[in-house]
Amino acid sequence: MTSSELRQLFLDFFTERGHTAISSSSLVPHGDPTLLFTTAGMVQIKPYFLGLQKPPNQRLASCQKCFRTTDVDSVGDGTHLTLFEMLGNFSVGDYFKTEAVAWAWEFVTKYLGLAPDRLWASVYLDDDEAFALWEGVGIPAERIYRFGDEDNFWGPAGDSGPCGPCSELHYDMSPELGCGKPTCGPNCDCGRFVEIWNLVFTQYDQKPDGSRTLLPRPNIDTGMGLERITAAVQDKKTVYETDIFSGLIALASTMTGIKYGQSTDTDRALRIVAEHGRGMCFLIADGVLPTNDGRGYVLRRILRRASLFGRRIGLTRPFLTEIAEKVIHDMSGPYPELKEHRQLILDVIQAEEKRFVSTLETGVGIVDNLIDAALAAKKDCLDGADVFRLYDTYGFPRELTAEVASERGLGIDVAGFEAALSRQQEMGRASHSFRAVDDLSSVFSGAGPTTFDGYNSLSSQTTVIGLSSGGISVPSVDEGADVDIILANTPFYGEMGGQVGDTGRIFSDTAEVVVSGTVRTASDITVHTGRLVRGRIATGDAVTAQVEEGQRADIARNHTATHLLQAALREVLGPQVAQRGSLVEPDRFRFDFSWMGAVEPEPIDRIQSFVNEQIRADHAVGTDISTLDEAVKEGAIALFDEKYGDSVRVVRIGEPAVSTELCGGTHVSATGQIGLFIITSEASVGTGLRRIEAVTGRAAEALVRQRTHTLDAISRELGATADDVMERLADVYGELESARKRTAALEKQLSAASVDALTAGATQIEGVSVVATLVNGLSLPTLREMGDTLKNRLGDSVIVLASVESDRPSFLVMVSQPLTSRGLHAGDIAKRAATITGGGGGGKPTMAQAGGKDATRVPAALEEAIRVIREKLTSEDSK
Repeated sequence: MTSSELRQLFLDFFTERGHTAISSSSLVPHGDPTLLFTTAGMVQIKPYFLGLQKPPNQRLASCQKCFRTTDVDSVGDGTHLTLFEMLGNFSVGDYFKTEAVAWAWEFVTKYLGLAPDRLWASVYLDDDEAFALWEGVGIPAERIYRFGDEDNFWGPAGDSGPCGPCSELHYDMSPELGCGKPTCGPNCDCGRFVEIWNLVFTQYDQKPDGSRTLLPRPNIDTGMGLERITAAVQDKKTVYETDIFSGLIALASTMTGIKYGQSTDTDRALRIVAEHGRGMCFLIADGVLPTNDGRGYVLRRILRRASLFGRRIGLTRPFLTEIAEKVIHDMSGPYPELKEHRQLILDVIQAEEKRFVSTLETGVGIVDNLIDAALAAKKDCLDGADVFRLYDTYGFPRELTAEVASERGLGIDVAGFEAALSRQQEMGRASHSFRAVDDLSSVFSGAGPTTFDGYNSLSSQTTVIGLSSGGISVPSVDEGADVDIILANTPFYGEMGGQVGDTGRIFSDTAEVVVSGTVRTASDITVHTGRLVRGRIATGDAVTAQVEEGQRADIARNHTATHLLQAALREVLGPQVAQRGSLVEPDRFRFDFSWMGAVEPEPIDRIQSFVNEQIRADHAVGTDISTLDEAVKEGAIALFDEKYGDSVRVVRIGEPAVSTELCGGTHVSATGQIGLFIITSEASVGTGLRRIEAVTGRAAEALVRQRTHTLDAISRELGATADDVMERLADVYGELESARKRTAALEKQLSAASVDALTAGATQIEGVSVVATLVNGLSLPTLREMGDTLKNRLGDSVIVLASVESDRPSFLVMVSQPLTSRGLHAGDIAKRAATITGGGGGGKPTMAQAGGKDATRVPAALEEAIRVIREKLTSEDSK
């Protein structure tokens, strides 16, 4: 049985038993800030278990792609993986232990044909019910083990969420693989027994503080790794011998000429290339791009680890795109996003690998030198600052350096690395750290989803159903207090999908709240944040909710413009362009999209023209509700990291459609209402990721007015018409360049005239000619030329030239090469001199530059330079 057949058989088995098969969600979790990646099949089921969303069926089944970072360093042995597929069946308050155990046993024995006498089970310490159920299906009591929290209590995925005791099925791979001890059994470290299926009896909801409460109804959450169960069914010793990896390993073997199975070291490298090759493709397809933190850092780390280990087995040229092509070909059936984003995957991998390979040889050489030096000094670890330099300069992830060092018995100074990193990136770390956000729904426990009625109206009659102040639920709030409000229904759009929340008022005859922001929680509760400026408001009050019309209109213009922009990008650059994020505000919007390389001015002009053509066409903007499958079949574009239910809102522009997207945001009713679209910037924000910022409507009009005024002002200054400004500027620049050339010529004449006097006035210190003087009115290039001329005239000498421009002193120091052996260093001299003037600088032993702040201290700085030179020459001669 192939792995593909096994995957489908599992889904069919549970579909026949009343389950709905659901598609795999993205590796980037939607709406769950506690997780970096999707690490289990349960992640997309979590809202159902918590009662935050209604499942399409109480019985669900899936094959979920998962990614775990804890095993990155272990990948290469026979068992560990980062990317894997998790088969799972779930009960949301329907069946429990009896059915879960019976179906698991039926599937593995009757459908997969695993020998019952090779199956063992484990249960939680006091779970007598599970013990009896396994015994009832045919596992002898002596093959049922009991374990505690570490082995048989699952979850949560992250620091909070559903969890509970679990029961596992283990497969005896072969007694020959075991340790031979009488106690050998499930969870033995020898590797004879492999856990193939974990049945979690989800009974609790764990809070971030570690406390647990019973779920309203117990659930079933099972997980069976496709790779492991395939190894058991195909009777392979490791997952890498199954059909899941055999093709990739065969390709890598062909590329290197190394046969798999020849040695432990080469097998490890081949496994790393194959496993990480899969992982990087899936991460990029789900919108992850290489960066120096968060998810992007994980991608960069596995890509560079694969490149390094490929190099160790002879792949000295870039090769990872060939591995990626094989992954895309083999896996696009169940995961069509690989084929859809094929070009992006290949472009990102090619660019990142090329960047790494260009510094790899130097980096590896430095690592080897550091290891040799550490071993010679009898150290047990590499210095943290050196490890950081490798990371910062050569792109060597800390973990990669640690892995190379460990092969020769050394560790790394993690604390020193972290200190160096924090010194350089403290601000960046603070602004980009991956951290959880507060879920306001926890304040309003028991509140259901808020009905949104703001698509067609900006005002609603509604009722206050929840209040909080200071993060605490309260029955009423008095004038002057900050308040969070939940309404039974609302016209306010809560921040979601990149669109900011509405502002406005909530009022009655006795109270008024100025709403400064609106957010939507993970449980679809709309929370209105503001200040009570009049009266008193209480739960149960009848109120009017009124959205600020001007801001909503500006937001709608920008949001519809993002749809037109995406259509323009796909029209001009190609269909491989995909949205990777957006921010829609009243006065501007930004749009992130996948694209390798810069977007040149000519395509930018075409993109802007395309959008404005659609605006002038005044296309109707319509919406309808459809099923997800039907909408996608009709060509609707879905966001890569968005989670959609069975019912979706489709926004169509034009007939035939210029743009069709799944979107819950607010829009104009016709494109002509946008008025005008202007791109204000286009830039890179990461590997394979570009960002366009733009304005529309009133903001675009204001920008045109501002730029027109600026152009008029420049025209007046130049004495030219607006049409002739560029020509007049060219004339002015030509005149300036002529003046610069005349100035340079005069500086050279002045320099030449000064050299004779400076040569004659050179000071002798311990037989060395020294010139230290202030030379005003000369540019730095002219100072360098003067210094070279003085050295040629004086022979072995030290030249210290100071110059003041705009009250800022600068210093140039030159030291003849032979004098460096006598302790003289131009960088040291420049730094000491500049320090006297409140500045700093440095450079090479033979030439250095420095700058200062206090021009009045230049004479003292030159005296300091003379003192340093004298100290060095005197001390050297006295040795």
